[in-house]
Amino acid sequence: MNPVIKIEGLGKTFNLRHTHSLKETVVWLFKGRKEDLSKKFRALDGVDLEVREGETVALLGFNGSGKSTLLKLISGVILPDGGTVRTRGRVAGLIEVGAGFHPDLSGRENVYLNAAILGMSEAEIDEKFDEIVAFSEIEQFIDTEVKFYSSGMFLRLAFAVAVHTQPDIFLVDEILAVGDEPFQRKCLERIRKLSDEGRTLVVVSHDLDMVARICTRGVVLEHGKVAFDGPAPDAVDWLRSR
Repeated sequence: MNPVIKIEGLGKTFNLRHTHSLKETVVWLFKGRKEDLSKKFRALDGVDLEVREGETVALLGFNGSGKSTLLKLISGVILPDGGTVRTRGRVAGLIEVGAGFHPDLSGRENVYLNAAILGMSEAEIDEKFDEIVAFSEIEQFIDTEVKFYSSGMFLRLAFAVAVHTQPDIFLVDEILAVGDEPFQRKCLERIRKLSDEGRTLVVVSHDLDMVARICTRGVVLEHGKVAFDGPAPDAVDWLRSR
């Protein structure tokens, strides 16, 4: 079976800008800008990874290991410095709460905007609209501008749109840490349903127990490299032993 996500030699470096004194800046300019005042952080360093159709994969690791960066590269939110990321099928996900939402538009308008960004046609959105709103449980606020939404309302609508796009690949980054417990359970149930339907799932989470329950495979990143790749419970045990 061909992979739905194929990653080869993936690298990403960020410039970490710092505030410097006037003296440091003058010296830097006097030297003809030969010294870069920013520091570089290598978030990913030559990552190779394949994910096959229907797999449920957890990206694990300590803070700064590169998990969220890898998820953003898979989604296309950011571009790599080197290497390649190839995906097959419709990709949807929750990388950042409210990404793709416009604060001055209503919830209704943002459903159409965000669903279109995720690849749905207007006819598909029309067909799924009532289901999306019902899942979000914010029917009475659907015609309110989203800048007046709480973070929980934002989450509900963003998650509802994403799961109703019928994605082939579904990406989730710590999104279940936001919102009340009943809605978190509802989200997990929908994620399990997507998995049962054969959708591919890639999750970033610090909730290791949850990861072990919903994912079959765990990939642990350490200093931007793949340090472990195997069954999710083994990956969780490996990380806990560090």
